[in-house]
Amino acid sequence: MSRRDQSLAALVAVIWGFNFVVIDWGMGEVPPLLFLAARFLAVVLPAVFLLDPPPVPWRTVAAVGLFMSLGQFAFLYVAMDAGMPPGLAGLVLQAQVGLTILLAAAALRERPTRPQILGVVLGVVGLVIVGLGRGGHVPALALALCLTAALMWAIGNVVSRASGATGGLSLTVWSALVVPVPLVLLSLVVDGPAAVADGLAAFGWRAAISTLYTAGLASLVGYGIFNGLLSRNPSAAVVPWILLVPPVAIGSAWALLDEVPSAGELVGGAVLVLGVAVSSRNYRNRRESGRATTNPVVEPSILSDPTRCTPGPSRPGSPERPAPARR
Repeated sequence: MSRRDQSLAALVAVIWGFNFVVIDWGMGEVPPLLFLAARFLAVVLPAVFLLDPPPVPWRTVAAVGLFMSLGQFAFLYVAMDAGMPPGLAGLVLQAQVGLTILLAAAALRERPTRPQILGVVLGVVGLVIVGLGRGGHVPALALALCLTAALMWAIGNVVSRASGATGGLSLTVWSALVVPVPLVLLSLVVDGPAAVADGLAAFGWRAAISTLYTAGLASLVGYGIFNGLLSRNPSAAVVPWILLVPPVAIGSAWALLDEVPSAGELVGGAVLVLGVAVSSRNYRNRRESGRATTNPVVEPSILSDPTRCTPGPSRPGSPERPAPARR
């Protein structure tokens, strides 16, 4: 990845790290699936009238929307409603990093390098340390739902990478078309018409600000950049950067919600950052060394010296080179 792409990946991690606190702050009494439908309705309108469709088959666009948007966030929002704390949700969701690399290796034949594997292993260790540092008990259903959300995200990453779509923002907007209507129908089935009506009545200013953040920054900006990164770089080079999300989520909860992190969370966050640094730095070095091998630099003095551009005399005892035949 170039330095520019690395900076963009870090920006996405910061935006998504704040996202969990904003979701928990704004959802309130609104049913989670209905709240999510409002988010993706704001993603689609009016952007879908301003952007051309991505140059990929419609089935690919629909698959990205079904997995990366509908599947991931439906399970995530329901998990948070079922008792998954925002900071821990951001932690568990990072299981998508390892899942994405495994799926990309199987489906796309993208083999991660040893430094990238080391970076992911460090990330997993950091996640475990943060999880142990948080302590507490999480309902098994909420944990299972959050892990399913991570799997949906990983599948969506691989589909986006395989599509090769160069317009990350266009793919984000048009794939969101398949999200709002199924979510409203699911909310009517799961929560009931009365709860949906009460949720619409309870949709106040906090829910509106949260929706603007999650739709405008987390989806349009965040996923627009992220899908663009996946179109230009191997999955194993992009997804480790998302390991920065938990430290940002912990820091934002500390700053905005007065949730003071434990020593374990601070140590685990540092290990996560180290994992990203190891993975990204070594990938860049490998890329540069490969470029140097394929494009060797020839010294100008060699080109300007005709005596160095001709074969030297044969060593004693070696056969003479035949003179080139004249035509």
